[in-house]
Amino acid sequence: MRRLRLAERADWRTQAEACGFVHHSPHGQPYWDESLYYAFSLRQIEDDIEAASMELHAMAMDMVDRIIGREDLLQSLAIPASHRDWIATSWRQRDPSLYGRLDLAYDGSGPVKLYELNYDTPTSLFEAAWFQWGWLEDQRSARHLPASADQFNSLHEALIARFGTLRESLAQPLYFTALAGWPEDQATVAYLRDCAIQAGLDTRAIDLQQIGQTRDGRCTDLEDTIIRSLFKLYPLEDMIRDRYGQDLPRSGLQLIEPPWKAVLSNKGLLPLLWQYYPGHPLLLEARFDDGRHAVPAGWVRKPLHSREGANIEIHAGDGRQWQSSGPYAGPWIIQRYHPLPDFDGGRPVLGSWMIDDQPCGLGIREDDQPITGNLARFVPHAIID
Repeated sequence: MRRLRLAERADWRTQAEACGFVHHSPHGQPYWDESLYYAFSLRQIEDDIEAASMELHAMAMDMVDRIIGREDLLQSLAIPASHRDWIATSWRQRDPSLYGRLDLAYDGSGPVKLYELNYDTPTSLFEAAWFQWGWLEDQRSARHLPASADQFNSLHEALIARFGTLRESLAQPLYFTALAGWPEDQATVAYLRDCAIQAGLDTRAIDLQQIGQTRDGRCTDLEDTIIRSLFKLYPLEDMIRDRYGQDLPRSGLQLIEPPWKAVLSNKGLLPLLWQYYPGHPLLLEARFDDGRHAVPAGWVRKPLHSREGANIEIHAGDGRQWQSSGPYAGPWIIQRYHPLPDFDGGRPVLGSWMIDDQPCGLGIREDDQPITGNLARFVPHAIID
């Protein structure tokens, strides 16, 4: 694993805007950064990242089966009692899912370490699936990369294939929604909708704020048509607590991602994984934390729910501390501190993408700080042997 400099394509911004990647430089700050890339060997990808992702995903799915039906474990995840049967039913009938992302620490040697799972509302998908593949093709054509250079990336094809499978079980049209005013979320939803259309699904787009409700709790579009299937890039924990959340169990709505993902989109899964797989080389020790005591040296405190590195406290073993602000509060966990590798000041988090149950691609977000926040940059990668 190497961090290497490379000349940018002269027209990459034009390409980005032409294909809807409008959030490439938010507020004038670079998000997409192709002035460099990470190079991996095929062995590192296949043995260290892909195989580990398969194993971690299998462990996580095993945990869903253990947690569902256990009131004490659902309580530890702060899942409201009012929605536990809905979530359990979703799991028992195996409501289908589309995708998820494992966030991993890796320095090119030794096993990856799982930081957390983003299995409900993962973003940076378009960048990983489509735009970095275009970067690879262009750089090979320009002979800035070897003709044999490859990428851990079958995401686009896998998404279309998965939507093709879902076509058999989803009521159509399939609606796609996210909050208006969030360019990254809107771009992700637009990309996924395009994949669904390529797979032959009938689709509609609707802003989350435009979804209405009937008196019996069913969701409707702007023409008062009942919505039966919905892809939502909006957190399940927020849906449950929103004004229509109490009606979700009786809404008849089929969600992508499904309700059982509430178990996996929760950092409380990390101490439960450690409890059932103690000492596993791919895991970091984690515990539930009541938030009343100081974080011990060598540990990180995280809320059960947070995104983009918000409300994280790092207490390094040498006494150094870092803390990020944000809107999230407890309950909390603490996780053993395992610092990201430092490549000339860049600290990469590897996002290993799962489509259904298969690892299909890699996206890398890099920050200058120990906490990967909302100013992190997306950096492409290549396989070069």
